[in-house]
Amino acid sequence: MTARNVFVATYPPRRCGIATFTLDLAGACGDAAIAVLHSPDGPDVYPSEVKHRIRRDVRGDYVRVARALNDSDARVVSVQHEYGIWGGVDGSYVLDFVAALTKPVVSTLHTVPQHPSPGQRRVLMSLIRASAASVVMSRSAASLLERVYGVDKTTLDVVPHGVPHLPCAEPDSIKPRLGMPIAPMILSFGLLGPGKGYEAVIEAMPSVVAADPTAYYVILGATHPELLRREGEAYRNGLKERAVRLGVADHVNFVDRFVTRAELGTWLTAADIFVTPYPNPDQIVSGTLAYAMSAGKAIVSTRYSYAVEMLEAGRGLLVPSSASDDLGGALIGLIGDRGLRARLGRKAYEFSRTMIWPEVGARYRRIFDRVGALDTRELVAAASLGSSMESHEMGVVRA
Repeated sequence: MTARNVFVATYPPRRCGIATFTLDLAGACGDAAIAVLHSPDGPDVYPSEVKHRIRRDVRGDYVRVARALNDSDARVVSVQHEYGIWGGVDGSYVLDFVAALTKPVVSTLHTVPQHPSPGQRRVLMSLIRASAASVVMSRSAASLLERVYGVDKTTLDVVPHGVPHLPCAEPDSIKPRLGMPIAPMILSFGLLGPGKGYEAVIEAMPSVVAADPTAYYVILGATHPELLRREGEAYRNGLKERAVRLGVADHVNFVDRFVTRAELGTWLTAADIFVTPYPNPDQIVSGTLAYAMSAGKAIVSTRYSYAVEMLEAGRGLLVPSSASDDLGGALIGLIGDRGLRARLGRKAYEFSRTMIWPEVGARYRRIFDRVGALDTRELVAAASLGSSMESHEMGVVRA
């Protein structure tokens, strides 16, 4: 293996947000290889850049692959952290992995719980302590780490969630490509599952349709694989039944498939309004919101942490809660005001130019260059701190 940057995460063809993020990040950084976190029901075949396979629930694999990376010419190991993709209780096997590494680790923190369990706190704090650099995707995530975990936020690298470079186009010119009517299209996308707040938008649709009988809502995305394995399509069917019960089944369209990035770009360009109705106010990142900004969409969102940060200064409409009347009022206002949609979309698009993948990749490469210059003594110190950390003591090793 000759790649200088190794990314450890899930990876396509697995269908999950972290896998897609890692594909895009590795492509933007270049000179990359992948050590894939492989779940028991994961794909059998991976692309050629996947050089190592860590079976998620086989603890010995973590040390085995770490030692293989130590013996390689890899310069930096980029760990994508989200609790559910790593093995062990609360994803604790990530600590076996980083403890066995002698290469510098850059950890990207995709999830920072507002109210962590003791196990979640221990894992996250230990990972930060063992990393040469820790990356979060928003200022709100850095503030949360300082407030709840005791991390000095000035020691964190804040790098935005990357987005594709999408064209701004007139939505009605794109809808026919998708077989959709020329009428106000409201869009949400992502792997389908509870906690996204789609119920509230469906509940709002009767008032939206009363204001504009041509308006419709598209929910784009396959059911999350883990949810599908546990419950089948019970959740999706429940959403459909809700739409029927409210008399708006003809105005709520489910596109039940995992779309390619190119097709996703087409759907985003075709939408008039994008909505993220997440009910969790502490959510620190949303790739779907970031993507919608990159397409210059007029966005309606609940006031979760990431949305407040991204949509401030007139880059979108924030509603106080996921209540259907709040969402409905904002959607009706935007449907009736083409000029407002254009202004919001333009501000979101301009802001997102710093978030396109070439820009994000350049920022990660600078971090990799910085930590790659660490000498062996600094790396040993980082690993030692990681293995000895106590749950209520916090420090950050950083170049």
